[in-house]
Amino acid sequence: MRKLMFLIPHLGSGGAERVLKNLTDGFKECENYVVLFENVVKHNVNGELIILNSPASKSFVKKLINFPIRCYKIRKLKREIKPYAVISLLEPANFYNAITKLKNQKVILSLHSNYTSTLKEDPFFGDKITRKILYFAYKFAFKIFYNSSDYIVAVSKGIALDAIRNFGMSPEKMVVIYNPHPIENIEELAKEDLREWKSVFESPVIITAGRLTKPKGQWYLLRVFRQLKETYKDLKLVILGEGELKEYLVKLSEELGLRTFVWDRDSFSEDFDVYFLGFQKNPFKFIARSKLFVFPSLWEGFPNALVEAMVCGVPVVSSDCRSGPREILAPSTDVEYQTEKPEFAEYGVLMPNFEAKFKSAKEPLGEKEIMWLEVLEKILQDEELRKCYSVKGKRRVEDFSLKKIAEEWKRLLEFV
Repeated sequence: MRKLMFLIPHLGSGGAERVLKNLTDGFKECENYVVLFENVVKHNVNGELIILNSPASKSFVKKLINFPIRCYKIRKLKREIKPYAVISLLEPANFYNAITKLKNQKVILSLHSNYTSTLKEDPFFGDKITRKILYFAYKFAFKIFYNSSDYIVAVSKGIALDAIRNFGMSPEKMVVIYNPHPIENIEELAKEDLREWKSVFESPVIITAGRLTKPKGQWYLLRVFRQLKETYKDLKLVILGEGELKEYLVKLSEELGLRTFVWDRDSFSEDFDVYFLGFQKNPFKFIARSKLFVFPSLWEGFPNALVEAMVCGVPVVSSDCRSGPREILAPSTDVEYQTEKPEFAEYGVLMPNFEAKFKSAKEPLGEKEIMWLEVLEKILQDEELRKCYSVKGKRRVEDFSLKKIAEEWKRLLEFV
């Protein structure tokens, strides 16, 4: 039995963490070892968990101390376990995997972010000088260390193009493999009883899912939803996920005059307008009962939530952000194109991307927000259009099935 080692900072509630869980399920014939920097585990994986007890730190001194300790522990594990290949996901796991490379072991780095969007165009990431310094630091590290790996797997074509053009990564080592999704498992989980939440979904619901973080742009959806309520009095918004923007988003929702439920604060009733439900181990039962999945992200790598909503048979409206939504919803178009007006694409609706800027409840809706409002109104009114996208979406997700994607990984690893 071949041994595989997976390296990731933790197994929290993010998309890459779910990808790792799915990958271990796709390699059931292997002896899997999953190495974490810190003891955060929200997913059951098919393999042995090894925790380094070396959590991330904002302290520069602690980062310096962590560096040699992590290198030593990871290199020691590689020598003891002797895996056929070591697959890492996310930074800094990719960096440590690259610099601890041993002979006769394949090193594969998995890229999940469009780094130009994050480091050059994201005002939330710091001031211009800080972003410029970080951009060149990443570029140096990527070019020197990442190119020492055997393969670099980008989870979207947009990420691959960005990594090659802007960060000097080797095109010969770059491979695009989309994220895997256990379609049958998601379909089963989608049927699970809603229990106390059932009465909420007796009203029409639009839903979004993702961490409450800056890249996800949920504040724009709250502002648009407030205006939607003028036309659809009984419409509800469900937001799945947790994160550092929770306080801001809840406050904004309340300042918009929306009756707001918060998972760790309020007693349940069906009388709220907005439901913040936090992290849900089974988000699919909520998504499957919704009218529409709305995704206002400012930037992405490969948005798993879009594919999962399509598996659940729910039509999707997404920002045309970098990277991933266009590749999922309009695969026959140019991955580098970004729309400036609503685009009713083959498998879903692509919308102009929002500006990376916080908004208050008092500010009037901007031009793009009004576009989103008009499109959401149109789709909520048009049952035939929703049915059409539901059917087409179910067909499209077969391209991202766990079986299909696992086969691509096995070919890369020369297992087949």
